[in-house]
Amino acid sequence: MQNSLCGSPQKRGERSLKIAFRTHDLGVKGLDPAIEKMKECGISAVQLVAYKFLDEIKYAPGGIDGESARRIGEALSKNGVEVPLIGAYFNPVHSDKQKVARCKRVFEEYLEFSSLLGCNIVGSETGSFNDDKWTYNPLNRTEEALEVVINTFRDLADTAAKYGAYIGMEGAAGHVCYDVKTLARAVEGVGRSNVKIIFDIYNYLDASNYKDYMEILEEGLKTFSGRICVFHIKDCVFEEGKLKQVAPGKGMFDFDKILGAIKGYDDGATLVLEGTTGGDIVPCMNFIKNKWEEIK
Repeated sequence: MQNSLCGSPQKRGERSLKIAFRTHDLGVKGLDPAIEKMKECGISAVQLVAYKFLDEIKYAPGGIDGESARRIGEALSKNGVEVPLIGAYFNPVHSDKQKVARCKRVFEEYLEFSSLLGCNIVGSETGSFNDDKWTYNPLNRTEEALEVVINTFRDLADTAAKYGAYIGMEGAAGHVCYDVKTLARAVEGVGRSNVKIIFDIYNYLDASNYKDYMEILEEGLKTFSGRICVFHIKDCVFEEGKLKQVAPGKGMFDFDKILGAIKGYDDGATLVLEGTTGGDIVPCMNFIKNKWEEIK
């Protein structure tokens, strides 16, 4: 059931746009209710984070096994739902090293069972020295922090290779890989061909650079050409000196430009409307679809 939704420059018209949502953004618990919600909303792809919407799947070593992975993957496939990305996010620079080891093991188990889940990519962000807050800490921007990330993800890439899988790495302004250049250094340091990129413009923004979002997107498209597996799509407003995430189409982003750049890179891109929930799901999906179709 493995798919091949890894974004890369494609010939025009080769593939079609896929819009996905995180399973835990659907607002329901349980596999059958989630599938019903997908049908109701017309959703045909999800970023699968099993432990956040299935109470029987725990975020712990041994929390998922082959039987449960097969059950989930077959149910989604039977109902026409693709999985472009499996989420098993953890903080590789957390101060509790035993916790890091447990989380790394969870990630490895999702790699092991990824094909049964219907995907071949398991992703994570690169973490922060603020531990569970996942926010900026000056230690994040040290060479020592970057080296920990490189070593951790190199191990995971080697594990992934045993299962014919990929790892996905995602940068964010408050994390160790805080900009495109630093994430590119990490990927180069890992030095494995089975590393993919989860690209989120909003993640890289703060009060100092939020007006430069198109330049950051264009830098990312150029830097990670052939490696981007999904784009996380959000919108935002700048209020009281801070960025605040809002649903796509309700903020300051120029989606004609954003989607135009992404479509030029890959007209069969996978866009995950991360954090879009409730009554925003269908309108935002339609908003993105309509914008995409208008772009020539």
